[in-house]
Amino acid sequence: MPLVAGVDSSTQACKVVIRDAGTGELVRQGRAAHPVGTEVDPRAWEAALADALAEAGGLHDVSALSVGGQQHGMVCLDDAGDVVRPALLWNDTRSAGAAADLVTELGGGQAWADAVGVVPVASFTGSKLRWLADAEPANADRTAAVCLPHDWLTWRLSGAAGLDSLVTDRSDASGTAYWSARTGEYRQDLVELALRGRSPRVPRVARPDER
Repeated sequence: MPLVAGVDSSTQACKVVIRDAGTGELVRQGRAAHPVGTEVDPRAWEAALADALAEAGGLHDVSALSVGGQQHGMVCLDDAGDVVRPALLWNDTRSAGAAADLVTELGGGQAWADAVGVVPVASFTGSKLRWLADAEPANADRTAAVCLPHDWLTWRLSGAAGLDSLVTDRSDASGTAYWSARTGEYRQDLVELALRGRSPRVPRVARPDER
């Protein structure tokens, strides 16, 4: 039977399991730790994935791969696709004040709930973008695209062909505070609100039935 692999790039570690697609039997697995902290260079996730895959025996005989990862967070990329600054993870709370400001600026929590179904808190990407705009405006200026940790790792695994090949899913997009599950579309005006007028590229949202 064909083999399938699952990757879980979580806050603390990267885990890889390879199973028989027919029986679900575990064939082999690997694990590698991530750096400790709430701010991490995304390249550490890629290195941990490589180590976990090596421990799991590689993907040479694997027919399909699925990647899951930590939600929220902020990975900023420049025009060349290089990382602008270390990623802020979901558990980095320095953006709490920025979240409160965004709630007020749109007219309160109900206005946000009506717009995108969530109300900004420190963990959401939109809140972290506002923190970036205020605390590190030069890095905000360099940001040509913004994505989540899960999106970045998937992009790297798929070849990182260009910023237009960034892709995410509905679950991750719904935690940004600028994508509406009701309409299935981004609110680019809320991206610009968060980043004080700047309008970086955001990942395409894949359909649930897309391979």
